[in-house]
Amino acid sequence: MATIAELLSANLHQVFGNRDATSRRAAIDATYTEDVAFTDPEETVTGRDALEAKAAGLIDGAPADFVFADDGLAYTGSDTAALAWTFGPSGAPVARGIDIITVHDGRISALRTLLHE
Repeated sequence: MATIAELLSANLHQVFGNRDATSRRAAIDATYTEDVAFTDPEETVTGRDALEAKAAGLIDGAPADFVFADDGLAYTGSDTAALAWTFGPSGAPVARGIDIITVHDGRISALRTLLHE
């Protein structure tokens, strides 16, 4: 079973930062509950398929040199954790945000993304 820190990392790098659809889907199945709720400033979606569509839309629609990168320390509790991130060319991000996760039975059951304005 993954640690909460490993789940934070998988969320950012293996899912939202992953351009390979097959390995991204495998990571989604391993990382999130079936009924995961993902909330960002646009909407809330529920389920792995909806989360996959959001992740694919973000990374597949971005220029090839755009990457997600950790932006500081991860903060973890027993069932909640947060990680700030950047998105854009390495060393020149165009977006910043923070992901807050809730974990249930070793998988992410809720993901909330807040963006820096």
